[in-house]
Amino acid sequence: MGNNGEERDPALVQSVDRAVAVLELLARNGEAGITEIAAELGVHKSSASRLVYTLQARELVEQDGERGPFRIGIGMLRFAGAVTGQLDYARVGGPVCSELADRLGETVNIAVLDGDVALNVSQARGGSAVAAQNWVGQRTPLHATSSGKVLLAAASDAEQDRLLSGELESCAPRTITDPVKLRYVLRRTAEDGFATCMEELEAGLHAVAVPVFGAHGDVVAAISAAGPAYRLSQKRMPEIVEELRTASRDLSLRMGHPS
Repeated sequence: MGNNGEERDPALVQSVDRAVAVLELLARNGEAGITEIAAELGVHKSSASRLVYTLQARELVEQDGERGPFRIGIGMLRFAGAVTGQLDYARVGGPVCSELADRLGETVNIAVLDGDVALNVSQARGGSAVAAQNWVGQRTPLHATSSGKVLLAAASDAEQDRLLSGELESCAPRTITDPVKLRYVLRRTAEDGFATCMEELEAGLHAVAVPVFGAHGDVVAAISAAGPAYRLSQKRMPEIVEELRTASRDLSLRMGHPS
């Protein structure tokens, strides 16, 4: 029971389900006390208290004084900000991706840094793209993708140390898993303003990416073009880099970067 008497799916993790129910209650009503929360969940007040105080420790809820009601906490802004940013890139970046994909005939993606991976938030396929995978919503390893290398190259030394401290997965025969070699590639990426990926994520797949800049001049995303190795050749890379840079300037401007 709980949540106005509705039965809960037995496959759900009960504690997580109850935590979400608490957040939904506070979002709906603005605030609530332990008694009201316990009644909503159909549990004893002591169980509701443990759950709410766990959420409070993560700043997902906050209390008005020592004995006052609880409300949504400032920690929720972290999630709201992340989702808003991703939706902005998907909305604003969609037309940019489509225009570039039409010009190049290849698949164009926009990716952002999401913890220790690259999250693809927008994609468009050109006329020459063949059975390309839909990468939107997919998380890809930073070290094995052109977008990931661009995002890694823009990270601070401390952040790079953290992200490269673990074992680097080998996704394909040409994946760079040596941290020393990868750091050299990242330095070149920062100097050159673009990164390539030659069959490092998948055999037969090439890609190249450039950074996208935010309002404060920092790298906030990467825009890439990907296609089969026989078509996206090394010889063609300079042409594609210039096209990507043009698209990046357009997207950066739309995201508030000064021209």
